[in-house]
Amino acid sequence: MATAVETLGKLERRLTISFPLTDVRTEVEKRLKQQAKTAKAPGFRPGKVPLKMVAAQYGYQIESEVLNDKVGRAFNAAANENELRVAGYPSIEPKEDSPEGVLTFNATFEVYPDVVISDLAAAEITTVKAEVSDAEIDKTIDILRKQRVHYHVKGEAGEHGDGGADQSAQSGDRATVDFTGVIDGVEFPGGKAEDYAFVLGEGRMLPEFEAATIGLKAGESKTFDLAFPADYHGADVAGKTAQFTITLKKLEWAHLPAVDGEFAKTLGMEDGDLDKMRADIKVNLEREVSGRVKARNKEAVMDALLAATDMEVPKVMIAQDAERLAEMTRQDMAQRGMDVKNMPFPQELFAAKAERRVRLGLILSQLVSDNSLQATAEQVKAQIEDFAQSYEDPREVLKYYYSDRRRLSEVEALVLEENVVNYVLSKAKVTATAVAFDELMGSNAQA
Repeated sequence: MATAVETLGKLERRLTISFPLTDVRTEVEKRLKQQAKTAKAPGFRPGKVPLKMVAAQYGYQIESEVLNDKVGRAFNAAANENELRVAGYPSIEPKEDSPEGVLTFNATFEVYPDVVISDLAAAEITTVKAEVSDAEIDKTIDILRKQRVHYHVKGEAGEHGDGGADQSAQSGDRATVDFTGVIDGVEFPGGKAEDYAFVLGEGRMLPEFEAATIGLKAGESKTFDLAFPADYHGADVAGKTAQFTITLKKLEWAHLPAVDGEFAKTLGMEDGDLDKMRADIKVNLEREVSGRVKARNKEAVMDALLAATDMEVPKVMIAQDAERLAEMTRQDMAQRGMDVKNMPFPQELFAAKAERRVRLGLILSQLVSDNSLQATAEQVKAQIEDFAQSYEDPREVLKYYYSDRRRLSEVEALVLEENVVNYVLSKAKVTATAVAFDELMGSNAQA
């Protein structure tokens, strides 16, 4: 039996559940007798253990199970009877002032909010667009060339030359040095190395170190002061000034491969066709650009939906999602080889992100339900086929997704989100703005 629903807050509710103690005792006795049929104890054959011994061994566990079952069924019945959409799990506490022979519990819980989305025609959304031009293809080719760079000793003649007349260290050269650093005349840990190689201009060394190396020739040395930043990762030297002496032992110049048929072959063009290579690079860049544009525009749509919807969010759902995010972070860090055994993961760190996720989840669910935006089988198949385009055997990609319901659900979720984005953009006031390729590729838009 349950009392009327008490309203404790905007979303918080309470039900009082009660039932006769005799109902619990009857069910406990019934389950004990069932348990006794298979119970084992020293000196007794299976199924012949006295009921008192069975009760002593299993009574507490069975009583807890019976109480949980009865409270759960009573709560669910009361929630259904009162047409309550319960969010999360209720908090159940026994009442101390129960009438004799009656067990009474208070069930405190939250309900789902009413999700009312404002008129989307009033929403203003700025979307982005970007194009892949020959300049972007050229930049990509330069990056690919740098990934295939190899070095030659300056001054030594070879099939690619000797590095030019200037035999001093310049940006782009690879320098191999010995160095020793002291602070107040004393060497410090990490301040000394032999045969240490680095490429000038890549920023691996502090600016003072690179500046001192520039202009040196093989065999030359230089002493200079280096001020470590206050936030330097080495706490023992952070904020201090050291004196370094470096000796340039070897200097190599960078040789980038020519953009020719051999280069095209390294990118998978078996016939070495440069036009095919550029076309292939363009297709890949356009796919990457399309993905990033979609991510940016989806983020803009989600922000608009959040702004158009004012509602309370169940605290229990935020807490549950924050807990999931914390666990996902823990697992990710553990997979990266980090020791997370004693590392704290307070849920407060994930609360803001969790609240946003829960809000969007409720909004999207309502929007999909109201406007029939569910992913269709045809849309899901088309999405998977799009994924498969970049693989040698598209059939294996189809098999990969359709053989696992969880993977298929992930694709369905992507399609559903795209349906929502397209729907909102069809209703809102949309302004499209061009974004520079470099800016887009440097962004980390997240949905």
